[in-house]
Amino acid sequence: MSDETVKALGKLSEALEVVEHARGLLYGFHRLTGKADLALGEAATLLQDAGHEDLATDIRQQMVGRNVIHGRWTFQLIEEYDDGYYADFKAAEQRARNLLADGKRHLFEAEMKEERRTHGKTHHEAVPWKEHGPWAASTD
Repeated sequence: MSDETVKALGKLSEALEVVEHARGLLYGFHRLTGKADLALGEAATLLQDAGHEDLATDIRQQMVGRNVIHGRWTFQLIEEYDDGYYADFKAAEQRARNLLADGKRHLFEAEMKEERRTHGKTHHEAVPWKEHGPWAASTD
């Protein structure tokens, strides 16, 4: 495989990693928004218990359980993202790997590891210990 192809697949992998990070942030947004909504409901109850019935009712009716985007709670944003952009992005990346690299992932990083590691040095092994163990022949 050419260096240019490895570099292109590496950039595609990098782009997918950014999308994965964005997806994680979206899940974080979902969890934090849900946690805030539950706390808001508790605050409304505490306001009611403290004698502030009108304010508690206002908060419950205006804010508790409301959509974060027109017609959508955060779980719906995640579902649309996962089923649309995210799924299509992953499929495009996998299609390129299957076509150009027999499905192998992280070729760019594998080449970088091989260039940067110190052969024969502990913690610089080419493959995980469990695959070769102390009884196996050296893989350097």
